[in-house]
Amino acid sequence: MRRFIPTVLALCFAVTIYAQTTSTAPRVFLLDAKQLQENKLLIQKNDPRLAPAISKLEQDAKKALKSETYSVTRKGVTPPSGDKHDYMSQAPYFWPDPKSPNGLPYIRRDGERNPEINKITDHHTLDQMIGAVETLALTYYFKGDEAYVAKAAQLLRAWFLDEATRMNPNLEYAQYVPGVNTGRGIGLIETHGLTRVVDALGLLAGAKAWTVADQRGVQAWFTNFLQWMQESKNGQAEAAAKNNHGTIYDVQIVSYALLVGKRELATEVLKTAQKKRIAIQIEPDGRQPLELARTKTWSYSRMNLNGMMQLARLGENVGVDLWHFHTTDGRSIQGALDYLVPYALGEKKWPHDQLGEWEPNTLYPLMQLAAKKFEDKKYREWLTKIPTAADSDRSRLLMQVSDKN
Repeated sequence: MRRFIPTVLALCFAVTIYAQTTSTAPRVFLLDAKQLQENKLLIQKNDPRLAPAISKLEQDAKKALKSETYSVTRKGVTPPSGDKHDYMSQAPYFWPDPKSPNGLPYIRRDGERNPEINKITDHHTLDQMIGAVETLALTYYFKGDEAYVAKAAQLLRAWFLDEATRMNPNLEYAQYVPGVNTGRGIGLIETHGLTRVVDALGLLAGAKAWTVADQRGVQAWFTNFLQWMQESKNGQAEAAAKNNHGTIYDVQIVSYALLVGKRELATEVLKTAQKKRIAIQIEPDGRQPLELARTKTWSYSRMNLNGMMQLARLGENVGVDLWHFHTTDGRSIQGALDYLVPYALGEKKWPHDQLGEWEPNTLYPLMQLAAKKFEDKKYREWLTKIPTAADSDRSRLLMQVSDKN
């Protein structure tokens, strides 16, 4: 497996961006930088409205301080490449064929997770690393304790930089199906959480324990990964996906492109998303047919809408407005949300298949975001019909503070 080497120009540009830290808002892309800055000032003033949430965040960060480093090299299996540095996972919805003597090839049972997948630990380990780094970075940003940076740096170096433990920047062997393939484009969805690492890097910028060399090294990793996503067979397959996989592929591409200074690429993907994602995936009445074809229709409809809202948020960084994009026949992010809201509020019964638990509350954060982005009183009225987050909920640190939220 060849490794992609970033150009000197790209690295120099990335370092230049990193050096341009300011005393104002952090360089984040999915999180709201201005809101973070405002809430940081409130925390410094000991605003009682944020006290429970920052206290809980600090508790979580102290637990993260005690965590071991995470690495793909510690899994108990070896990928087909023979290199444990390559990420590997098994497709969750595929099971042994009962009609086959050895169970091969595996067959699909959509929405039913095969517990065999837990034998390969890379996906779980990745999620643990992302969660710990995000927690540590947020706590450092709000409280300024370098101990949190030192731990986050240790975790980031282990995953992205250290030769003994780093992950190779590819997903060649993600979500493989026994007896069918050694990896699939669909597996790229498993690194969606790395967009949170991108924002965590922005929160760590300027800290003593997170050096320019560290930042340069991680950005080089993302430059290589971005190139793999665009040029590999698996990456191109995911780019062509028309459902939530294609949406989240775009979210990753744009986030990583912004991190490494490829604004033109980010802008191009976002503009293309108007017709490639919104116009194709959302019906004029707001339905998302490709998500409704699944066995967990509510979960996937909400998931895809969340991805589109993330694209809209990313678009704010480069002046591409997806929030208010409408096709001539009315396909839009707003329309997709409006279709789902009556079911979340219990005003209508969800008429589609939903294997497993029905979770209307998963739409609440998107409704709260809509109230901020869309100038229509109905979005604010929705908020009066849903429960507020607990006082200790981390989300309170990321949104506008009021006596009611």
